[in-house]
Amino acid sequence: MTATPIVPSVAVAMVPEFTVEILSFLFAVAFLAGLIDTIAGGGGLLSVPSLLAVGLSPAATLATNKGQSVFGAATSSFTFLRSGLRTGEIVWQRFLLGMGFSLVGAFLGSLTVSMIQVRFLNQIVPILLIAIAVYTLLRREASEQVSHALLPRKVFTPIFGTGLGFYDGFFGPGTGSFWVVALVGLRGANLRDATVETKFYNFASNLGSLLVFIVVGHMVWLVVMVMAVGQMIGARIGAKLVLRRGTRLIRPLLVVMSLGLTARLIYTNPDNWLRLAAVQVWGFLSRVIA
Repeated sequence: MTATPIVPSVAVAMVPEFTVEILSFLFAVAFLAGLIDTIAGGGGLLSVPSLLAVGLSPAATLATNKGQSVFGAATSSFTFLRSGLRTGEIVWQRFLLGMGFSLVGAFLGSLTVSMIQVRFLNQIVPILLIAIAVYTLLRREASEQVSHALLPRKVFTPIFGTGLGFYDGFFGPGTGSFWVVALVGLRGANLRDATVETKFYNFASNLGSLLVFIVVGHMVWLVVMVMAVGQMIGARIGAKLVLRRGTRLIRPLLVVMSLGLTARLIYTNPDNWLRLAAVQVWGFLSRVIA
């Protein structure tokens, strides 16, 4: 029995037909992405390949991903802020400079990616997803203890705020993990404080990207609204659980799911560089074995 589309396709190359099943799948993905991103970072490793897998173009995927993820980042930031203000542990004014640089960097990154041809994005997105998935799997656990800061905040913030903001606007998955590693390794923060601080920078960079993509017009608003609800629920639960060490279970599962979805993207795109390379390698090995 064929499911009835909720919204007909407006432009076949950009917006596929969305059935109840597809929207339910994306809602579940957004919930998991919001939960995982708040606890361990890397929720985009689920949402980006999932959006590509349901038929969105790379440009629409990156735009829609930013549209829905900003709700998760806002929810986790608000939850941390409200809790921290009660206990006096969060001085949010300290994060304003980093948020400003993150917003500007993401704005420039999204502006750059919006000018890149779709054909090129089709090639580089699976490569980036695989690279970030491998990084997520291999990176060492951050310390729970505060250590000596190697870079003062006034040096660290402009460099990493602009750089990671640009990356988040250009692509996105793994940005939260990069922030945590940088804050722990170079600012001497412990894992909990780095996770909390990261959410504020994520929110700012997502907002900067959102401004660009709203103007450019790649956003698929139906998907954004459905996934935003899942993001907010997942992020709120994740923020409540952030003191628990759940990353050892989540991280391998996240990587396996991401690589599986990425493999599907490569398999279904006959012109993808990685697929063409794999065909050549397989042909060579077949001749050698024969």
